[in-house]
Amino acid sequence: MIEDKLLVLVKEVHQGVLTRLKTIPGIGPKTSLMLVVLTDGFDRFTSGSELCSYAGLTPVIRQSGSSVKGRPRISKIGNQKLRNLLFMCSFNACKYNYACKAIYDRLVAKGKSKKLALIAVCNKLLKQAFAIAKSGLTYDNKYRSVLVGN
Repeated sequence: MIEDKLLVLVKEVHQGVLTRLKTIPGIGPKTSLMLVVLTDGFDRFTSGSELCSYAGLTPVIRQSGSSVKGRPRISKIGNQKLRNLLFMCSFNACKYNYACKAIYDRLVAKGKSKKLALIAVCNKLLKQAFAIAKSGLTYDNKYRSVLVGN
């Protein structure tokens, strides 16, 4: 009921972004709606890294002087709802999104934990969503960035 009203409001302003986000494998209609709502249509952010920071998906190193060194962890300072949505989407993204599957497989093959690999997939999904929203293009599985050597 509330989601339906929210969908009507979002469609008035961000119909194009909403439609393009649904093309990303692993992101469904509810997640795309919440991404647009929680990020104000991605207008508040200038880069994908900023958005990942907002979601609390960036690594933080905690250490005290030279004696106590902890492992890097995600900051969790950010929007918990967004982080939870992306974590649930990361399971499907590992199956159907080739870029996310490659990251997941590479990290697990290196001996990293599966949860760490899923967090990396969340980060990748959020950056993909940001790129799709800002570029105006739909998701293309074969897309290669100009900055990456082909």
